[in-house]
Amino acid sequence: MAFFSLKQNWWKNKDDATSANSTSSLHESNFDQVRQTEKAYETVKRGIATIPLDKIKGSVGRYTDFDQQFRLEGAGNEERLASLTKAMQEGRSIPPISLYQIKDNYYVVDGHHRVRAARNLKQSHIQAKILELLPSGETVENRLYLEKINFRDKVGIPKLIDFTEPGQSEYLFEQINKHQQFLAEEKQADVSLKEAGKDWYRSIYLPLRTLIKNSGLLRSFPDRTMDDLYLYISTHQWQKETKRQYGIGVDKLIPRDMETFRKKMANKKIAEYPEMKRDITIFILINVDGTQEQRLLDKLFALPEVVELHSVHGSIDLVVKAILTRDLLTSDAEVISQFTQSSLRCMKGILSTQTLIPGLSLVKPQA
Repeated sequence: MAFFSLKQNWWKNKDDATSANSTSSLHESNFDQVRQTEKAYETVKRGIATIPLDKIKGSVGRYTDFDQQFRLEGAGNEERLASLTKAMQEGRSIPPISLYQIKDNYYVVDGHHRVRAARNLKQSHIQAKILELLPSGETVENRLYLEKINFRDKVGIPKLIDFTEPGQSEYLFEQINKHQQFLAEEKQADVSLKEAGKDWYRSIYLPLRTLIKNSGLLRSFPDRTMDDLYLYISTHQWQKETKRQYGIGVDKLIPRDMETFRKKMANKKIAEYPEMKRDITIFILINVDGTQEQRLLDKLFALPEVVELHSVHGSIDLVVKAILTRDLLTSDAEVISQFTQSSLRCMKGILSTQTLIPGLSLVKPQA
């Protein structure tokens, strides 16, 4: 698929050349060193948010005083920690901690004991007031990160869209601009970019992303993210007038018009979302070595895809009915070829196969 090109290797290789300057080579708990390496000096107030505790890597100005579990020895510390732990257990209101953020990691400015108490209680998240320090180091990784947060902030959505190549946000802006025009015509009133962005996120992006997640497609693209797949599918369905290699069955699930998809999904609960898979029924005519026929009957019938197996008289020895399952980005031919090559033709004693794909099928209901 052209969208999943070697461009990813290009920017990864480019960053490899500057790997000595990457955060991954640092001790992440050393805030001053990370800030200097990332050249993170411009600040943006992010307000109060709920943050995963495992994203808190260290302390600002006091990283030598605390270990990685935010333990601090000294008089009064255990008493203070015990008091905070009890307050959290009782559900009392605790002020949010203060954090500095550099990309995906956070550093405690104020609230070390609250972090420690939350970890002791096995909590996964904590409320924090966040000041982000934007990286300015000249790396593609930083350019990609800044592109993501610029998109998120401009369109007013709650989370980053995690694409892995620079330049992809232009396709998302195009989707939101079209959706903005649609909403304005529908409401006969002006609609801001952020209003359209929030509605796009809720009614278009999240439903399609959920379909993709439920499909298990990501297993076929280990170096990509769910949002890369969202970009690929949505771009080719709604924005690019190009012929594709995968089956047209995807059009029934994800219409060619973005707003038609939105309308289709509007009244569905997540549990009612259709699966991005379809079944293919095939018949395979097989010639075999007669001395191997009984053994092959047993082996073929054991295949989970095989639903019927018949030994017949004539020019053909065996007839197999199989039901294959494919995702909607794969062609029928790919799935059938994979099955016949890897599951059938490798069997000792099979001399030849011929695959028949039904066009119209008429089946009488069983009494």
